[in-house]
Amino acid sequence: MDHIDAYWRAANYLSVGQIYLLDNPLLAEPLRPEHIKPRLLGHWGTTPGLNFCFAHLNRVIKERDQDMIYIAGPGHGGPAAVAHAWLEGSYSERYPDVSQDVEGMRRLFRQFSFPGGIPSHVAPETPGSIHEGGELGYALAHAHGAAFDNPDLVVACVIGDGEAETGPLAASWHSNKFMDRRRDGVVLPILHLNGYKIANPTVLARIPEQDLLKLMEGYGYLPHVVGPDHQEMAGALDAAFDQMAAYKSGEADRLPMIILRTPKGWTGPREVDGKPVEGTWRAHQVPLAKVRDNPAHLAMLEEWMRSYRPEELFDGGGRPNQDILGMVPRGTRRMSANPHANGGELMEPLRLPDFRRHAIEVKSPAAQTTEPTRVLGEFLRDVIAANPRTFRLMGPDETASNRLQAVFETTDRAWDAEVLPTDENLGPGGRVMEVLSEHLCQGWLEGYLLTGRHGLFNCYEAFIHIVDAMFNQHAKWLESSQKISWRRPVASLTYLLSSHVWRQDHNGFSHQDPGFLDVVANKKASVVRVYLPPDANTLLSVGDHCLRSRDYVNVIVAGKQPVLDLFTMDEAIAHNTRGLGILPWASTDEGVEPDVVLACAGDVPTMETLAAAALIREHLPELRVRVINVVDLMRLQPATEHPHGMPDAEFDTLFTTDRPIVFNFHGYPSLIHQLTYRRHGHGNLHVRGYKEEGTTTTPFDMAMMNDIDRYHLVMDVIDRVPGLGSKAAHLRQRMSDARLHARAYTREYGEDPVEISSWTWPVANSR
Repeated sequence: MDHIDAYWRAANYLSVGQIYLLDNPLLAEPLRPEHIKPRLLGHWGTTPGLNFCFAHLNRVIKERDQDMIYIAGPGHGGPAAVAHAWLEGSYSERYPDVSQDVEGMRRLFRQFSFPGGIPSHVAPETPGSIHEGGELGYALAHAHGAAFDNPDLVVACVIGDGEAETGPLAASWHSNKFMDRRRDGVVLPILHLNGYKIANPTVLARIPEQDLLKLMEGYGYLPHVVGPDHQEMAGALDAAFDQMAAYKSGEADRLPMIILRTPKGWTGPREVDGKPVEGTWRAHQVPLAKVRDNPAHLAMLEEWMRSYRPEELFDGGGRPNQDILGMVPRGTRRMSANPHANGGELMEPLRLPDFRRHAIEVKSPAAQTTEPTRVLGEFLRDVIAANPRTFRLMGPDETASNRLQAVFETTDRAWDAEVLPTDENLGPGGRVMEVLSEHLCQGWLEGYLLTGRHGLFNCYEAFIHIVDAMFNQHAKWLESSQKISWRRPVASLTYLLSSHVWRQDHNGFSHQDPGFLDVVANKKASVVRVYLPPDANTLLSVGDHCLRSRDYVNVIVAGKQPVLDLFTMDEAIAHNTRGLGILPWASTDEGVEPDVVLACAGDVPTMETLAAAALIREHLPELRVRVINVVDLMRLQPATEHPHGMPDAEFDTLFTTDRPIVFNFHGYPSLIHQLTYRRHGHGNLHVRGYKEEGTTTTPFDMAMMNDIDRYHLVMDVIDRVPGLGSKAAHLRQRMSDARLHARAYTREYGEDPVEISSWTWPVANSR
């Protein structure tokens, strides 16, 4: 235990130094105010407990030659993870200027929470990390995602007791019901109870221990309670790893977990200015906050740091001594150097079948309908069959509802709990992960992707908002990772959003919200991509493209209900490659300037736009109309703002600079204005989209409530094209009457008029 204790003390010393010191890293002279950082930022309270876990886990790795990574769930445990990586040598390998000597130690201390340095949490800059503790609740889901399809891997997941109060973490305990003991690795949860969060006690630390044990047993675990004692921790880990081996061999039905009780701010100042600190909420961040200005605090800091006896831990040049280095596993067995924590090093490209084999035959545009996601499901079925250990489909109990059920022809839903005779498509080896928690689906997928695998998350559009914050965190992780040379690219996180706003007429207002697109569009252009394929063939092409991509968040919005087939597969590929383009068969302006541009993005808005174009062609044949469909939403931005952005000259050629543009959009109209506000013709742009009007009604009535319907679009054209208003007054009135008739019909018969619900393009076209 002496060597473990020395490693732990060294990690604690390095952690305190990171929070406080600019210079004098080995305390070669008495601390002076100029040795202290001007702004003290960081979190001490959880750090010694994390260091305690790292020290003991290293012993297990060495003795058992165990492949292991860690997840540091407690919020800002950055000092511990950075200290651990430095002691293991991997930090200096990634950052040679932060060497294992006194100068490297000085730089290690100086960079922490310092301008131009590194964050205070376990960020992408930290070797060995795949989980950023800046937001709480996702540690256990990430850990299980990392363990899927990694049969020899153990993921040690330290869960802070503050984090344990979050909804996502509470649900994550059930992840053990989705693990396959043969194909998957093992997660070892370590619930770290130090008693407090920022300013209050934590629930699980205050309930009776017997209740806590029953809770964990109810979740399906074998709990081991450990106090702040090396012998107890070593014994508990040995028992836990023996139980894991028994579980993997089929000799046991339950996996272990550890409940670790330590004082918050353990080994730090016990009392400051007459108030208790160690073991209280005051240890959460910086226990001594006035070190530069208060000589008493400065003296206490020096006493605190010297209590770890640094002269026993480091030689005169600042290198860890042999007892500490002897605790470090070799090579990639080091948790901070494990390739699973830099998943791009292990990632194998997907074996993607030819999506063209699933193409819908289109002899004439807009003459027939297909359910796009049903077709995509057949493609995903083949993707799963070709990649039985590297691809998973995540979704909150909505795979079949989103018309992807073809995947069940080749796989089951993952399930390792009771199965009844009436159940269908359940099995421990299933590649479809369904649980009624968007948080778990996202967390599992993130852990899976960051450890080098591939997947897709399908969800109802309105409820993807549940993971807005998780999306934010992952997008920021990717953005930071792209700037770190040693972080290898990983497969993109791809969302398929279906059951969308324009086809949630049966569920009503609560299910109608396209606003996730606005959340995504606000992130850095280097990370986000948004696609709105209007038919099945464009969806197939977009899906293939997104599964091949790296280091992005892709959002695909596609309907599951029948929509018009617009493009042959060759045309779909060309259209997607352009990102947007003119539909020549629907336009009447070839060779001349258009009088108006009808633009659209999204399957239902596109269908309504085409119907409006047909009405204009019938009733205003002299009007020159250009119809443009947008698949890649980011094409609307200037090239200076997004890699997919369109140069101004090209945009002006397509959309014109002086003609009215009526843009029918899937989401909130303000997003189109946000993307195009710098364009020359922006003053002529008039956007229709969702405006928070909805209820349980028919599809077309839903469109009318938000003014994206064909009749209102024709009225918009009449109102916007100069000189047309009075000439087309009779037509405008007919369009208004048509809206009234359609609404009255729905109120009487409960469905849309057949001429609307079965509408197809009426004009014969030769391609």
